Amino acid sequence: MRQATVERKTKETQILVSVNLDGTGEYTITTGIGFLDHMLEQLSRHSLMDLNVQGQGDIHIDFHHMTEDTGIAIGEAVSKALGDLKGITRYGSATIPMDETLTRVNLDVSRRPYLIWKVDFTKPKLGDMDTELFKEWFQAFAHGAGITLHVENIYGENNHHIVESCFKALARAFRQAIEIDTRKAYAIPSTKGTLGGSL
Repeated sequence: MRQATVERKTKETQILVSVNLDGTGEYTITTGIGFLDHMLEQLSRHSLMDLNVQGQGDIHIDFHHMTEDTGIAIGEAVSKALGDLKGITRYGSATIPMDETLTRVNLDVSRRPYLIWKVDFTKPKLGDMDTELFKEWFQAFAHGAGITLHVENIYGENNHHIVESCFKALARAFRQAIEIDTRKAYAIPSTKGTLGGSL
């Protein structure tokens, strides 16, 4: 079982994350930010990654630090659980509809973190959460996990649907990428024999 626990402590947040990449999509998530919790629940359920996130921090100031730091911590836990990356499929893609919205995610579990974010919002907030923070979460997750991540909202009107489709598409693409390829279960999926570093 590919599992890991990461604890991140700063003067701004204290976050404990546990992941099981070979789980069933069970989750326990408490960050103090209701909408973020809801999105992380979607990530867990649709990737089948068991996810436990317990966070405390300075959300009385704003939600930036908690949002970013949960992305970092979840990403680092994922990277740790993936280990040497032997046997993974490596690439994943998903196009997810949600009513009037369509979002596409493509990713490469490569140890080369990069984010392309082509998502626009028509409102500055969803509930109490600034919509600009969703890019911060995806950036932090991509960096922590060492994933090349492309997120594109193709079209949509409802901001809630746009965000949720991004997380669901990430979940499905991630699930595909970390599946073990039984034909190469003990091989690094690269002609170089290693992942990370230069192209």
